[in-house]
Amino acid sequence: MIELTTSNAGETAALGAAIAALATGGEMVVLSGEMGAGKTALTKGLAAALGVADPVTSPTFTLVHEYSGRLRLFHLDVYRIDQLDEVADLAIPELLDDDALVVIEWGDSIAPALPQDYLEVRLSLGVGDDDRSVVIDSVGPMWRGRLQRLSSLIREGGTAC
Repeated sequence: MIELTTSNAGETAALGAAIAALATGGEMVVLSGEMGAGKTALTKGLAAALGVADPVTSPTFTLVHEYSGRLRLFHLDVYRIDQLDEVADLAIPELLDDDALVVIEWGDSIAPALPQDYLEVRLSLGVGDDDRSVVIDSVGPMWRGRLQRLSSLIREGGTAC
């Protein structure tokens, strides 16, 4: 488990970039945290590091945005999903191709319906207006072996850890 604090949106985006650096395809990142905690800022940093040129916005009303970069990025926002059976319509397992990374905002709300192998990133508002407390952990084996390398990348990038 990694625990850290970011002090601004740029540091939160840098955290996303560190995660992207370790992504090889076929992975999922589940983001949780209250409104305004930085889920989309983290995703923007992740997308930029993947070479996505398009503007990244939260897919709150469309549920899924797809972007092209080093890996295809599927950005989901499940905030508006009311029942777990609606998750099946998103076909999340089919999005987990070898050339894709799936990022799910509010993913903790549908955790029972997710494949049991993902990186969990929990963001919460910190003391200062721009401060964010972040806890990163692996659910399943795929990211477990990468947590130490992720911690190193975060420190090298200047994000507090």
